Amino acid sequence: MVMTFDLREMEVFRRVMELGSVTAAAAALNISQPAVTRMLQKAEARLGFALFVRERRRLRPTAEAQIMFPGTLGAFAAIELVQRLSNELREGRAGILAIAAIPSLASSILPAAIRRFRERRPESAITLQTFSAHEIIQRIASHRDELGFIIGPVGNEALLVQDLQSTALACVMPPDHPLAGRRSVGPEALAEYPLICPSRNLVLSEQLARAFAERNVPFRIAVEVTHTHAACALARAGVGVALMDGFGLMGARATDLVSRPFRPTLLSTARLLTARLRPASRLAQDFIDTLEPDARSSARPERSSRTRASRS
Repeated sequence: MVMTFDLREMEVFRRVMELGSVTAAAAALNISQPAVTRMLQKAEARLGFALFVRERRRLRPTAEAQIMFPGTLGAFAAIELVQRLSNELREGRAGILAIAAIPSLASSILPAAIRRFRERRPESAITLQTFSAHEIIQRIASHRDELGFIIGPVGNEALLVQDLQSTALACVMPPDHPLAGRRSVGPEALAEYPLICPSRNLVLSEQLARAFAERNVPFRIAVEVTHTHAACALARAGVGVALMDGFGLMGARATDLVSRPFRPTLLSTARLLTARLRPASRLAQDFIDTLEPDARSSARPERSSRTRASRS
C-alpha cells in the first residue's frame, strides 16, 4: 500500500510552505529544525517525489508541492471545522434541534421556551414543525425529530413521556353571548346552543360526550374543527360556543372573546416525548431545562393505563 502524509507531516509541510523556511516552521511548531527536516525527508520518501529544493540557502517548493498545497489547506480547514463544531456541541453552543409539536402547543407553551433557549444558546438553531399527535409519535420513535410535544395518549413503549402543565376545558364565546355572564358552564346550559368541538376521534371529544351523557344531556356537535384558530373564528362569527382546552385558547390569542370554565372539570396535559433508546443531546437537554420548572416531571415509558389526558 502506498503511504502518503500523516497528519503531523502534513502540518510541517503547510508551515514550511506558508513561512518559506525550515527555521520559521520549526519556531511556529515549537520543535527543532532537524525534526522538521527529518519529517519532510520521510514524507518525500513515501510520496516518491521531492517537495522542496534548496537554492542559495532557501527552500523552493517543487511543482508537485505547489499542486498539493491547496489541498493541504483544505484538509486542515476541514479538520479545524470539525474541531470547532465538536467544541461548540460539547458546550451546547451550536447545532440544530429538531422539534415536532401539535399546533396548539407550537403556538402556546413553546414560543416562550424557544425564546429562553435562544437567549442561552444564540448560536444554535431550531426546526419547529407541526403535525398531528400520531405523526409526532412516529417521528420521535423513528428518530426523525428529537423532541415531540403532544396532548393525549402515546401508547408506544419506545418513547419516554414527561407530563408538563395541564389546563382545563373552557367554553369560548363573544362577550355579549347569553352564557358570558356565568361563572362556569355545564352540559345543561349548553344544551340549547350549537357546539364547536374538536374532532370526534380525539380524547377530549370522548370526555365531553361522557360528561354530557352523565348529565343526561344530548351531545350534539354543530361544527367539528381541527384547529383552535378556526374554532375561535367560528365563535367570533356567532356560529356557536367553542369548547377548547387552555393551550388552544392561549395560542389563539382570542382577546376579543371570553372564556368560562366547563364543569365538570376536564383537563388536558401537555406531554414531552423523547426516544427511550436515544440519549438526549446537549441541545435537547438545554431546551428541556428552559421549560417552566414547575411544569416538568420525571420521564417515564408510556403505559396504556396512564393515557388519561385529552389532546387538541
